[in-house]
Amino acid sequence: MADAIRTEGLTKEYVSASAARVTVALKDLSLEVQEGEIFGFLGPNGAGKTTTIKILLGLIFPTAGRAWVLGKEIWDTAVRYDIAFVPDSPYFYDFLTAEELVRFHGRLFGLKDKVLNKRIDDLLDLVGMAGARNRRLREYSRGMFQRVGIAQALVNDPKVLLLDEPTSGLDPIAQREVRDVILKLRDQGKTILLCSHHLSDVERISDRVAILNRGKLERIGRLDDLLAAERVEITAEDLTEAASGQIAELAQESRRQNGRIVAYEERRDVIAAIIDVVRGANGRLVSLIPQRQTLEDLFVRIVQQEEAQ
Repeated sequence: MADAIRTEGLTKEYVSASAARVTVALKDLSLEVQEGEIFGFLGPNGAGKTTTIKILLGLIFPTAGRAWVLGKEIWDTAVRYDIAFVPDSPYFYDFLTAEELVRFHGRLFGLKDKVLNKRIDDLLDLVGMAGARNRRLREYSRGMFQRVGIAQALVNDPKVLLLDEPTSGLDPIAQREVRDVILKLRDQGKTILLCSHHLSDVERISDRVAILNRGKLERIGRLDDLLAAERVEITAEDLTEAASGQIAELAQESRRQNGRIVAYEERRDVIAAIIDVVRGANGRLVSLIPQRQTLEDLFVRIVQQEEAQ
């Protein structure tokens, strides 16, 4: 599968002349986003996500490194016709209707009326806004505003769509509606780069994810691989107080429950040591269950580990 987005050694530094200080916003970022996938692009505030998007859009220059969109260098003006962006808080002229907004942006791309009329109908139907096409934007809810923002971004039929916090501030119903739109776009062959702090949304719909922290790429891969079981739940019973205490000291987390001890551990050598304690105390090993972590678990662990260093 071809790459829709590719970066090599992408670095961005900001130099403060007054403070004589260099701030590294992005450091040696190399990744590939494949055509036709939803790619979750994650990280805490200040991780470098927005900097990366601005570079891909040609809004700022990298200090070092290169980037391509659909095989073209990002400085190639032809890229502008293949890529679109929806910010987390889009601003539009609120006296326009949804139809007028999409038409306005279509004309900026030079679309003829015959093509544009059909494009408007198709896009407003895609995002579920056909019934509100003649209402002023100032009357829209935030969820409606986000959906019409996606419609206007698609007016030139781009192959790559960058979405920055598309479900931020939305109620659960509106979040689901926006997620459904994103899935429909993938079904149409679009490539979606999805930035979001709603990790449950990302986990539901992304094919692969990358996690950035402090400008560096910490983890990248398919969700099934990244979230594969690492922590194991160990349940044992018929143990002496001494053995139970020993297990509690070894495990990362443990609790007493109905005469049993339940321990949680991911280090393989420690798991083996806990099992040895159970056997040595003539206890009974009730269960040994791998636990699949959530994307939130992985995200928090990566960020906390980096902060602890």
